[in-house]
Amino acid sequence: MSLCGISRRRLIAGTAAAAAISQVSAESLSIASAGREAVVYQTTSLTAEGLVAALRSVQSTFKGRIAVKLHTGEPHGPNILPREWVKALINELPDAVIVETNTLYGGPRAAASRHRETLVTNGWTFAPVDILDEEGGTPWPIAGGSRLKSVTVGSHLDRYDSMLVLTHFKGHGMAGFGGSLKNVAIGCASGREGKAEIHQGWERGPAFLERMADAGKAVTDHFQGRIAYINVLRRMSVDCDCTGTSAAEPEARDLGILASTDILAVDLASIDWVGTLPPAERRPLEERIASRSGLTQLDAMERLAMGVRRYRIESLG
Repeated sequence: MSLCGISRRRLIAGTAAAAAISQVSAESLSIASAGREAVVYQTTSLTAEGLVAALRSVQSTFKGRIAVKLHTGEPHGPNILPREWVKALINELPDAVIVETNTLYGGPRAAASRHRETLVTNGWTFAPVDILDEEGGTPWPIAGGSRLKSVTVGSHLDRYDSMLVLTHFKGHGMAGFGGSLKNVAIGCASGREGKAEIHQGWERGPAFLERMADAGKAVTDHFQGRIAYINVLRRMSVDCDCTGTSAAEPEARDLGILASTDILAVDLASIDWVGTLPPAERRPLEERIASRSGLTQLDAMERLAMGVRRYRIESLG
């Protein structure tokens, strides 16, 4: 099956529900939730300098050896983060290592040897890259998980003291959208064990998204107080970077970069920002998210107390 594909029937079925995303955009900032208010830093500068500014807004979070988790992409993927931007970011973090995991679905990133060939093909040659599950996986507990009690992450993840979750925000064929949660949950899960624990037969829908949130909680709890998130809203195809060169051409304009120490707030703020686009531009992403019950990700993170919905934007220019 196509892991990130969409059928016309599912697309049409999701259209009526897509309006709910715009409603979330209109209401989310006015919701007075109990407890703290998260800060989400925003820049419209889609440049290396803009990415570095976003990093600096959350950089005090990090201590010791830093894992930079990002999606390095299938060969020649047109939408992955510009390498020169990431290089500038890495230069700000002398103790940082790019981290990745192998895939479950096969292809050139399913085994470490071919995965490393793909890293070279895609230009990830300016910094060390640690394939976290190259030597297998380690079960990590999930406190209060709704569907999983543990998840197998790449065994090398224990080597790091802090984590930066650097995410290309876009649509996703199974999750509806791929934000920081998808990057840290599926992205840190080992290819053979952890990803299978989350996917469980490639079913779509709320149960899958709740397992994804459970897996994300294992990682965010481990790095509690030493983890931050950057979402780059650029080249926002309805398809994940796992589709490589077959990803649909984006219809939404590029928006900018968001950064926060709150995973729920940064993903919600990304959804809200997409909701400000003209209807014709935002509709494909809204339909993709609605047809996959994608907003379940936000509900699940809230139930797991991974973050808060109430946030304020601080502009970085």
